[in-house]
Amino acid sequence: MNSISKITAVFVLALLVLACNNKPKPAIEKDASTSKVSLQTNTNKELIEGVYETQPESDNSDECQISIEISKTKTSYSYFLKTKIRELKGIANLTTNESGEKIIVLEGIEWDEYEGDISREEENDSIADSGTNSQELKIPVGIGASYTKDTLTIQNYGNAMNSYTKLSECGRKYIQLIKK
Repeated sequence: MNSISKITAVFVLALLVLACNNKPKPAIEKDASTSKVSLQTNTNKELIEGVYETQPESDNSDECQISIEISKTKTSYSYFLKTKIRELKGIANLTTNESGEKIIVLEGIEWDEYEGDISREEENDSIADSGTNSQELKIPVGIGASYTKDTLTIQNYGNAMNSYTKLSECGRKYIQLIKK
């Protein structure tokens, strides 16, 4: 029996050694996957640069021709916006909101129209008061676009409750610019 105990002890010891030898391998795999994720993040930042253009719609091919070129500068991004009636340059700020959506803000572009939130009118009792307040509204500056893969999407105008138009030369509610 003594030899059976020795064989069992050697067998258990061999299993423990083998079990311990297998543990470092998953740790190495986790490190490799972490570095892959960070490499993908760096690659995504580089993919933002490029020329984005609207695509013609089937019913009216010439109504909304817009292009935006985004370039990397030393510390940030810059843009060049070209439409039928204007060409603008400025700084493009890239941010990520709480839900993880990437937003590019084209700084320095004044919205074409802004009447404000209609709920502000409820605070005034008379029509004369609401006319005074509408003159005090400042037209917003800066156009935000959501960024997904190779597409920028701008909500171009609001609704009856919040009336605005960002780029009047395009009649689309959502302007989608696709990377060339």
